[in-house]
Amino acid sequence: MSGHSKWSTIKRKKAANDSARGKIFTKLIKEITVAARAGGGDEESNPRLRTAVQAARGANMPTANVDRAIKKGTGELPGVNYDEIVYEGYTPGGAALIIQCLTDNKNRTVAEVRHLLSKHNGNLGETGSVGWNFKRCGEIVIAADGMTEDDLMELSLEVGADDFSLDEGMGTLLCPPADLHAVQKALEERQAKIESADQVMVPKNTVAVEGKAAEQTLKLMALLDDHDDVQNVYSNFDIDPEIMAAFEG
Repeated sequence: MSGHSKWSTIKRKKAANDSARGKIFTKLIKEITVAARAGGGDEESNPRLRTAVQAARGANMPTANVDRAIKKGTGELPGVNYDEIVYEGYTPGGAALIIQCLTDNKNRTVAEVRHLLSKHNGNLGETGSVGWNFKRCGEIVIAADGMTEDDLMELSLEVGADDFSLDEGMGTLLCPPADLHAVQKALEERQAKIESADQVMVPKNTVAVEGKAAEQTLKLMALLDDHDDVQNVYSNFDIDPEIMAAFEG
């Protein structure tokens, strides 16, 4: 299974743990703050903020936390200024990596990201070295217990999604980023239970990673994902389901 779709499944399982919730809230608060600073505090006129707030609600973040993050972004409350940085690189075995960060200290972040990569047999690449192999998409994940692939395909066509996949009782629908809100609204009108809605980077092709390199890749992904400055990690690895299952266990 490709890196993007399977890693998304692992992240959802991790998010169910209370120990992970604090880190998730921190990342969401950063994104809300930056979105509000960039485009204002009105969700209707700021698509990025709307998406960030929807993600926070999907993670059951208290409304008060969301409101504070927005006000920090608009300057109504004091807050930290975060810079957006995207690093590109490679996993052990040669799969591509996109690492999206929000940081208040660029030097610290690049040093720590580079250290994680080198320590686990990955490496940092030049800007543009792998980004061409990824496409930005809107992604909506819904609870799909009892649904078949035909059911999900029909729903996908009805709401205007471009692609879909079904895995472990979860349905993933992809659409152009500009259509994310419209597709989400159409799903809500059909009483779909939405687990998450966000913009993601989907690889155009995948790279098979096997054996020890596959295990190292999964460990590296987890460490990057847990880093306080890292918002999202995407890869185009294709790893044997048995190795993925062992890592989850």
